[in-house]
Amino acid sequence: MRDLLVVKLGGAAGLNMRAAIGDLALIAAQRPVVVVHGVSERMAMLSAERGMAVETLVSPAGHESRYTPPPIRDLFVEAAGQVNAEIAGGLAELGVSAASLTAPLVLRGARKDAVRAVVDGRVRVIRDDHTGAITSVEPMLIRDALAAGRVAVVPPLAASADGPLNVDGDRAAAAIAVALGAAELVILSNVRGLYRRFRDETTFVSAVRLADMDEALNWAAGRMKRKVLGAQAALEGGVARIVIGDGRREYAVQAALNGEGTVFTR
Repeated sequence: MRDLLVVKLGGAAGLNMRAAIGDLALIAAQRPVVVVHGVSERMAMLSAERGMAVETLVSPAGHESRYTPPPIRDLFVEAAGQVNAEIAGGLAELGVSAASLTAPLVLRGARKDAVRAVVDGRVRVIRDDHTGAITSVEPMLIRDALAAGRVAVVPPLAASADGPLNVDGDRAAAAIAVALGAAELVILSNVRGLYRRFRDETTFVSAVRLADMDEALNWAAGRMKRKVLGAQAALEGGVARIVIGDGRREYAVQAALNGEGTVFTR
């Protein structure tokens, strides 16, 4: 377990899931692996099919999150189950045993029963949102899967007194990496990594130290901020190395492990 690798597969459009699964199958033959996945693209597809609009909440500080009232929460659970099964099934097709950790859930959380969001230029309080903050991890569920030689596949869902909650996948991956004492965390996205000015290749950031994290958070735009926050949480929790890498390419996980991306270290 000292060589444990946690990999977050982003859920947005553009990530090459087929290639990522193939790469994970190769790596799982050499070291224990936990996969945490997102569901953004699948949520967009299901919401369009069902005619259910998915809205985004923007906090006064500028952080974005999916608005998750009960009907959207139920759709999120469905989407997470589909993606989880497809990852586990894809690994199985390549001869790698995988455990879909969807019931019971690995993560525990607490619902934010009053969320402040900017709506039409004014700060309002949203009370029916079913997003949550991760409060704990049940590591034995993952350890049992790894001890049996299986890849653990974890959805971005947390159990709570209010039912399953939508939680941030990057923070989920960080929490799991910390709880299990992982050696490394790889976060695959649909971009190369962190930029000081997004999409300006001359401003690509290849390395960030924990002491420079405030500066990195200022550079991070949009959902990249959540990935950097996840990297920060993992570093502060004892994970030695985190890489945000490009999930659009072949052998994306191996490339990230070889330093092709933004590497965060203590």
